[in-house]
This record gives sequence, structure tokens and C-alpha cells, in this order.
Amino acid sequence: MSITTAQGIEASRILSEALPYIRRFSGKIVVIKYGGSTMLDDTLKRSFARDVALLKHVGIHPVVVHGGGPQIGQMLKKLEIETRFVNGLRVTDAATMEVVEMVLGGRLNKEIVAQLNHEGARAVGLTGKDANLIRARKLEEPDADYGFVGEIEHVEASLLHMLLDGGFVPVIAPIGVGEEGASYNINADTAAGRVAEALLAEKLLLLTDTAGILGADGKLIREVGIREVDELIASGVVHGGMLPKTRCALDALAAGVGAATILDGRVEHAVLLEVLTSSGVGTMIRHRAETL
Repeated sequence: MSITTAQGIEASRILSEALPYIRRFSGKIVVIKYGGSTMLDDTLKRSFARDVALLKHVGIHPVVVHGGGPQIGQMLKKLEIETRFVNGLRVTDAATMEVVEMVLGGRLNKEIVAQLNHEGARAVGLTGKDANLIRARKLEEPDADYGFVGEIEHVEASLLHMLLDGGFVPVIAPIGVGEEGASYNINADTAAGRVAEALLAEKLLLLTDTAGILGADGKLIREVGIREVDELIASGVVHGGMLPKTRCALDALAAGVGAATILDGRVEHAVLLEVLTSSGVGTMIRHRAETL
């Protein structure tokens, strides 16, 4: 399809505006938690894959950690396995854990890898069990038993650095491995945050089905510092499902990650907009205010 001169000029302008961001982030690691609507809509899946491929080809090192809650739920329903939630967490019994491994570590992981490779990203699919990438233990709480839900003890960064140095894009299913070889279901946001910490990533992007953090007035907060986020949590403005994502971002920053963004994954090319333009589509949490 041909484009007009005006369209060509606009496209060139957008590319030229990305140049300072490419210079800034070239050679840096960006960890992306991929989940929500982005994984269910064909247009969003394609735009995400192209975004990741483009980041790679301009010298940025993307790492993808993906969820898959809806897909797991669909398979459990198909197999007539009852799903239970306690305190908002899926109870993962032995039968459910088998389905989690089958869906996250199998079909879904390979679908994402195939889509990224179709766009030229040279993706490699992994679970946390590969080379003991994610060491985990059973999540213990006094008032609940979540089964094979785990919390992360250690992320083996050397494997990921080896892949990144070789020009590959790691795509990680958040399944951890325990001391006795048991599999554990890990929250994808948490896994992405811990991977970003282990790699000392420049950016952590958490794709969600919301606009980002909303203030008391209901308006999107586009950029905020750590101290202000603590105040939003203390006042109850940040609550519900946004609270664990925000805490994940804060933990990553405390461990040395450069910045974390809770990103609206419903927007096409949200990743590129966040990394290579000044028009982000979410809430960026920084150590302090910065300018390019």
C-alpha cells in the first residue's frame, strides 16, 4: 500500500524522535511482563512481537516473562478440574500444577516464541526449571495453604546474560523449581520483577489491563517518585489488584532497577511508546525525576 508524502514525513519524524532514546537505552536490558489482554487479542499480540523485535534490532536487550492465567483457567475448565482461589491466589494442587506446566511451559510459551521469531526476534523459550533458572520454595502463610504456589529464592542471571550476549531474546514461563525438583507456580509480575533485579535491568515494564496508577481524582498519574508512591499506598489510593503490581515495581527499584512502568497493554505498540518516545501509556515509577 502506497503512502502519501505527508504520511512519509510523519513516519520519518517519529523515527527521528526515537533516536535519543535509542542512544540512551542501547545495550541496556528491558524486562517485560507480558500478560492480560495483550496475550488474547491477535492485533495486540502482533504489535507486541514487533515491538520486542524492534527493540532488539536497535541494540536494546529485551527479556520477556509471561503470564497465562486465563489460558490456564480455560484448560482447567476443559479438563473439569475445579479451580479455587484463596486471598486472590489460585490454589495450585498437584493436578492444577500439571496443567500450569502444560499451558505455561508448553503451548503458550512456544506460541509466544514463534510469534517473536516470525518478527525476527530470535526468541528462546524457557521455564524457571531450565538450568535452575528460578529457584523457589513453597509459599507459606499461617492462614492458608496454596499448594504448589511458590516464592522465589534465587534467579540464575548467568544463563540469561549468556543468551542476551548471544543475541537471543529469553521468553520465560514463571515456573520455579524447588530443592527436591518440585515445580512451583510463580506470580508472573513477581517473577518479572525478580528477573529485572537479578539482571539490574534499566527498565521493568508490567503490562496490565488498566491505564496505570490512578490518583484520588481518578486521573492517570503518568510519572511518580518512590516517596509519592508510598504515600499513595498509605492513603489507600493504590489498592486492590494494583497494590501487588506497585509493590513489585518498588521492590525492583529498591534492588537497583532503573525505572518501572505499569503499562496499559491494551494500547497497540505500548512497549515502543514507553521505551522509545516521550508518550508513555502508563505510570512510570522512578527513583527521582529525570529528563532525557
